[in-house]
Amino acid sequence: MKILVTGGLGYIGSHTVVELQNEGYEVVIIDNCSNSSTGVLNGIAAITGQMPIFENFDLRDKADVIDFFKRHQDIIGVIHFAASKAVGESVADPLLYYENNIATLVYLLQELVKLKTANFIFSSSCTVYGQADELPITENAPVKPAESPYGNTKQIGEEIIQDTCRVNAQLNAISLRYFNPIGAHPSAAIGELPLGVPQNLVPFITQTAAGLRDQLSVFGGDYPTKDGTAIRDYIHVVDLAKAHVVALKRLLAHSNKTNYEFFNVGTGTGSSVLEAIKAFEAVSGKSLPYKIVERREGDVTAAFADTTKANKELGWQSKSTLKDALASAWKWEQKLRSKT
Repeated sequence: MKILVTGGLGYIGSHTVVELQNEGYEVVIIDNCSNSSTGVLNGIAAITGQMPIFENFDLRDKADVIDFFKRHQDIIGVIHFAASKAVGESVADPLLYYENNIATLVYLLQELVKLKTANFIFSSSCTVYGQADELPITENAPVKPAESPYGNTKQIGEEIIQDTCRVNAQLNAISLRYFNPIGAHPSAAIGELPLGVPQNLVPFITQTAAGLRDQLSVFGGDYPTKDGTAIRDYIHVVDLAKAHVVALKRLLAHSNKTNYEFFNVGTGTGSSVLEAIKAFEAVSGKSLPYKIVERREGDVTAAFADTTKANKELGWQSKSTLKDALASAWKWEQKLRSKT
C-alpha cells in the first residue's frame, strides 16, 4: 500500500513517514528541500530499516505534479505537509504563503479527483480558530478571521478541500488541526531542523541552551494570562505523527462518517511560554537566559485543544508529557551539536 507524503523530509512529515513505515506502508516522499535536508532520509532509514522513495521537486510546478501521478498510479493515500509555516514570515511575505500553500494544494487535488478513489490527510492548524472566545477549543468553535496570512492559508485550504469533497464523492479527506508540535524521535535520529533563525519556541530554547544563541526572546509578557506570556498546547511530534496514521486508516477502512472531516490534535493542556522554559530547565539542568520582548504580530493570547472528538472518533490520544517532549528535543539538539 503506497502512501505519498508531501514535505516528508520536514519536521512533522519525517516523523509521520517513520510511523507509516513502522506500520508496513510503502512511502513516497515529495520535497523540494527548501526547509529540509536529504540527510533526513538516512535518519528515517536508521529508525525503520527502510529507505523511502524520494522525489525532489517543487509542487508549485504543475507539470511535475501531473507527471508524478502518471508514474505512481498505485498511490492509495496522500498526506499533505508541504507548506510554508512561520506566522511572522507570512505577515512579512504574504504572497509567498498564498502561492506555496494554496497553489500546491489545488494542483494535488486536481490529480486526486481523477482517481477512482482517493484518501487525503491535510496538515491544518489551530490557527484556523483565530483568537478563540472559549478555551479549551472544540471543533465547534467558530472559524474566525485569521490573525496571519499563514492562518488564512489553512482556513482557505480547508474550504478548498471541503468544496472539492462536496462534488467528488470518490475523494475522502480529513483535516488535522495541529496545536504546537515539539520534541524529536526518541532515537534522536530525526528531529526539528530549522534553517537559519528558528521561528518556533523549542528550537530557540535548545539552541540557547547549547550556546548557539545568547538569549531567548519571549514574545510578549503582558498577555492576560497567569504569568503574562502566551499559552499554547505543546504536543510531542511522535504523538502527532501517529494521529496521521490513525486518520489514514480511518479513511482506508471507510470508517469516516462523511467524506470531509476535521479533528483537533493536541494534548488538551495549555502551558505558558515561561512554564515551557522552566520545564526545559528541569529536564536539562540548564539555566536559560531569556528576555521579554514585544509581542509578535499574528500571535494569539492562548490556544489549547479540547481533544474529545479525536479521542472518541479516531481512538487516538497524546501519550507524552511536556517534559518528555522537551527532553527528546534536548537529546536531539545535543546530537546535532556533537556533529559540529
